[in-house]
Amino acid sequence: MRSNRSLVGQLRVYQRHLQIPPHKTTSVSRRLQYLPSQLFACRELSSKAEPAQSRLYEEHVHPQANVPVLSDLFGRFHNYLRISVTERCNLRCQYCMPAEGVELSPNSHLLTTEEILRVARIFVAQGVDKIRLTGGEPTVRKDIIELVRGLNSLRPLGLKHIAMTTNGIALRRKLPLLREAGMNGLNISLDTRDPRKFEAFTRRKGSDHVLRSIADACALGYDFVKVNVVVMRGQNDDEVPAFVEMTHDDPVDVRFIEYMPFDGNQWGRKKLVGYNEMLDRLKLVYGNTIVQLPLEPNHTAKGYKIDGYKGKFGFITSMTKSFCSSCNRVRIMADGNLKVCLFGNTEVGLRDLIRAGASDAEIIDTISQAIKRKKRAHAGMDILSQLPNRPMIKIGG
Repeated sequence: MRSNRSLVGQLRVYQRHLQIPPHKTTSVSRRLQYLPSQLFACRELSSKAEPAQSRLYEEHVHPQANVPVLSDLFGRFHNYLRISVTERCNLRCQYCMPAEGVELSPNSHLLTTEEILRVARIFVAQGVDKIRLTGGEPTVRKDIIELVRGLNSLRPLGLKHIAMTTNGIALRRKLPLLREAGMNGLNISLDTRDPRKFEAFTRRKGSDHVLRSIADACALGYDFVKVNVVVMRGQNDDEVPAFVEMTHDDPVDVRFIEYMPFDGNQWGRKKLVGYNEMLDRLKLVYGNTIVQLPLEPNHTAKGYKIDGYKGKFGFITSMTKSFCSSCNRVRIMADGNLKVCLFGNTEVGLRDLIRAGASDAEIIDTISQAIKRKKRAHAGMDILSQLPNRPMIKIGG
């Protein structure tokens, strides 16, 4: 058996690596309780760690009792799962995909419908109550309605909400069937109301299709319809008041998203319009009729509305004021990799586990280990812009 001195030395390494606060006591057993089960044994795809160091952590990790599978070391419980169901898209938005496009994964590398539903069931059984389908563009999947029906069958296990992020181009004709299949809510991306600017943004035509999809979704009684607007200086920041006017007659929630850096999207500080700047501009138009709304649990948007308007608007402030402390989201990408932070470049592969015949218990253990490694917060915007990451289309919006 190792001496207490040796174990205490190892624990100091863990404390530095995991950001676990030091304790007044030097009791090894007291400190070991803060270390999750087999924390560094997960099947990581990142090659950052030194092999010897990785083995060291694998050999000396001790179990932590009574920690939920979906909880991290900072007390955040992850009840919201985002699943990218395809890498393909019928648009080429400049902030999502490089102009030259991206190399798509072969179909054999992507999760099948059966595999997606199995992963979803595992997460729901552990406490996920909201699932969002993303892409790529989810509506280009031929079996998207059947997939939603499959997710809807998980409600007896605790699933409450099924939502989807879509560009709205091919959405309109699917709206009634999606609602019938169990879809609760929609986020529809629209970065400009000007057809010419839409074509410049997306490298395709079709703004009229998106606007009709938004109107029909509101009429069909979805629980919520949100309009996602990525704001870029000199391109669409002049349209912020016009988007707020969309909330006058319809119960839509317009969400202004700060421009974020991903591989190939030509991000730069000069293109970023922070939420304080956008809000100041709106105050010049609407004055004291702007009403600030209470923050929702696990919020991503700072919400507002115009007094007397049916809808509301908000700002997703990933760059200027992060909301990492209340993050409750994890992502499964189309190729089956688990990503616990949108801006992280470490991924854990679930597809190969599934295809190797892993049991649910083994998959749950791998998920738990990955979540226990989630950091307290992502880096600042200048560092993020230098870090390698996937293009947004291959992560999932």
